[in-house]
Amino acid sequence: MPAPSLDQRTITTSFAAEQTLTSDTVPVNVDAVLFWMVRDAQKAALEAQEYAQAVSWAAQTALRDIIGRTDLTDLLRGREKIETQLQALIDQRSNPWCVTVSSVEMRDVVIPVALQDAMSREAQAAREKAARIILGEAELAIAHSFAEAAKEDQNNPTALHLREMNMLDEGLKEKGAMMIIPSSAVESMGMGA
Repeated sequence: MPAPSLDQRTITTSFAAEQTLTSDTVPVNVDAVLFWMVRDAQKAALEAQEYAQAVSWAAQTALRDIIGRTDLTDLLRGREKIETQLQALIDQRSNPWCVTVSSVEMRDVVIPVALQDAMSREAQAAREKAARIILGEAELAIAHSFAEAAKEDQNNPTALHLREMNMLDEGLKEKGAMMIIPSSAVESMGMGA
């Protein structure tokens, strides 16, 4: 009996899992594509009545299974790891039909709009918190520097006068700037009346 004529090129199959709950109970819709090929056409035809449909169903149930064992953060961040797990699981299920999975690619993970908004607000709050921490650390470093500078200037009148002159110079660099200095400051700088 001659072997049946079956396509042994790489075949692509789109599959999806809709409204599937992650391990942290978030409903997601996931679209993926499967790249697979038949190793032995005769055995594939004998082992599975509709082997292409069987591969599609195996992929869909494997996707649902992995989503159910994965929390949302890992699903969104660890696509490559999940694709590898998914490929191994589908390959294990389809090997008896002489079908080999070349790769699996998750195309899209869709989460509810309300959750997207909440995640966006959470990310903004985290960035705001980080920015405030950095600003606070910078202000603390500046305060320490000023405290150290004040200690140095406290016992060194010449350094204090140089700092005062530098502050005046910086203030007057602005175009059209005017600076009012109390006469006691002028006297303390030794500039005369």
